Amino acid sequence: MQSLYELLAALPSQLQPHVSHPEDNTFLQDMFGAKSLRSLVKIHERLQHYEESKPIPILDSAVALAYGLSEELKEKSGNEEIKELVKLLARPHVKGILLVHDAVAQKSYDPELPPLPEDINEEEDSVKIIRLVKNKEPLGATIRRDEHTGSILVARIMRGGAADRSGLIHVGDELKEVNGIPVDDKKPEEIIHILAQSEGAITFKVVPDVKEEASTKEPKVFVKALFDYDPNEDKAIPCKEAGLTFKKGFILQIMSQDDATWWQAKVEGDANPRAGLIPSKQFQERRFALQHHVATVPIQRTSSKRSSGFRRSFHLSRRDRKTNKSMYESKKSEMYDTADVPTYEEVTLYRRQSGAKHRLVLLVGPPGVGLNELKKKLLISDPQHFSVTIPHTSRAKRNQESDGVEYHFISKHLFETDIHNNKFIEYGEYKGNYYGTSLDSIRSILSKNKVCLFDVQPQTIKHLRTAEFKPFVVFVKPPTTERLRETRKNAKHISGKDDKGSAKPFTEEDFEAMVSTAQTMETQYGHLFDKVIVNDSLLEAFSELQLALKKVKMETQWVPVSWTHS
Repeated sequence: MQSLYELLAALPSQLQPHVSHPEDNTFLQDMFGAKSLRSLVKIHERLQHYEESKPIPILDSAVALAYGLSEELKEKSGNEEIKELVKLLARPHVKGILLVHDAVAQKSYDPELPPLPEDINEEEDSVKIIRLVKNKEPLGATIRRDEHTGSILVARIMRGGAADRSGLIHVGDELKEVNGIPVDDKKPEEIIHILAQSEGAITFKVVPDVKEEASTKEPKVFVKALFDYDPNEDKAIPCKEAGLTFKKGFILQIMSQDDATWWQAKVEGDANPRAGLIPSKQFQERRFALQHHVATVPIQRTSSKRSSGFRRSFHLSRRDRKTNKSMYESKKSEMYDTADVPTYEEVTLYRRQSGAKHRLVLLVGPPGVGLNELKKKLLISDPQHFSVTIPHTSRAKRNQESDGVEYHFISKHLFETDIHNNKFIEYGEYKGNYYGTSLDSIRSILSKNKVCLFDVQPQTIKHLRTAEFKPFVVFVKPPTTERLRETRKNAKHISGKDDKGSAKPFTEEDFEAMVSTAQTMETQYGHLFDKVIVNDSLLEAFSELQLALKKVKMETQWVPVSWTHS
């Protein structure tokens, strides 16, 4: 059987036909020819031989034998060779080798501890000396002063940090000294300063906490962040250096919820093993609620209408806030939205199974941003895969219209009955006639194994975020006002002043209203958006939308955990 050493020597020549660049060949030659690697391989083979042969020591008292021999030879010191042997046996290196031999032969590997002093005070707290080597990363622990005893205690251990990986420091341990400096009379800030100035090995003297840590392994919990957070701007965080920065939409793995105010979390996919502090859901909800109590930002309503060809008449009625209604008492929905507190949403990985219904695709954006153009291009690109809902109306059918093509025409009485039974996701009234989109029309498209494209007002999103529809929400926003002037100066949009809808050029007010409304939508509802697309160029925006929908269809996505448990 070829040895590992021989195999290593032959590898460079065997790999040469597969190497395309000379520098790669040189690298392989140097790596496999390195003396250090060859020495390691030799050691490995010797150890392997040792494991196979299992040698047994002839005796386990070589030190005693050498001592006895030296004593006997001293009496015969006339011979020069005997003198040399006595000197050799007396050398520290030889004594050390014999001592190690006996330790291995006797398998005596545990250190000999000195006996406990007889005058020890049984009531005195046991003290533990801990030495950690500090590199560039923080130690991963925070401290606090006990209000009652004044002791300095370890407040929390950051999961994955140096202190956590050592397994030597625990929450509740009392800190007595840092590098020989007593800390009883020091403030936590002063101790943190001492630690920050320390380099290399740091020695702690601690009194261990008597409580035993729970050994049960916590299940993995992932949440989607619904707000931006920077610990450097948070005055309430106990230690800014221990904080974790994240942006809206980041997926966070919650490592610990032991503290009711400050959780420990890591950004999913981040190589850094150390967890950081983030505000808990309950704490952040209280803070957001206080902020919303001081000032609320209402959604701006504009007279500018989106260029709608599929649901034009329905959108016209939205100018009158008194007639704009949705399911689940949405007359109160704007008040509910401003009181809704976005913090974290528990999520899990989801992938659509073969044969399962497609996810509903919701398109959101300000009037005139180009939702309808994007929707048309998707329908043309693959009419067998994409489809749109056909709205209902109580208006009388016109000569050129067909039932189920432009609208589903039903009586006003039946429309009002369906409203009462919460069958419409959105509806409105215009010139005495109702217009709306029913939930069944969405279900009908999804049941045909098609992707339903549905553009909605942002306050409607929350009513469709259910396990049944699993919506993928795309927010289409305009570029800057300057870019709108350049790219859409000759474009037209539906004015919405009559039921037929007349196309008119964009005005400067339309551009400003479009940008302003988009900013407000993103501020209030951005936590509900899965994808944000800037429609600067229709072709580029369409390509970006196509790619996003392909990923939704083919790849694994993070979705609310409630969608998979229902």
